Amino acid sequence: MPTLHVVSHSPFSDNRLASCLRVCGSQDAILLCGDGVYGLHDPDLPAKGVKVFVLAEDHQARNLSLPDWAVSVDYPGFVQLSIDYDKVNSWL
Repeated sequence: MPTLHVVSHSPFSDNRLASCLRVCGSQDAILLCGDGVYGLHDPDLPAKGVKVFVLAEDHQARNLSLPDWAVSVDYPGFVQLSIDYDKVNSWL
């Protein structure tokens, strides 16, 4: 069952992104938002092979460049992703 994993905490402050990557399946996706967008610097993220989405407002607010393996989405895009995936798991 494809799951959208929402990560909003910096990978520099805890291990939520690392834990998320351990359980992600090949049909899952990760949405980075808030300080979670700093996960764009994690070398394990593109290597995992899951789709990675980034909330545009958050990566732009932090002046982070978007790598070619990540897709920027706005809030309506976030809502659409929540509809497209069978489950949504927020890593609170």
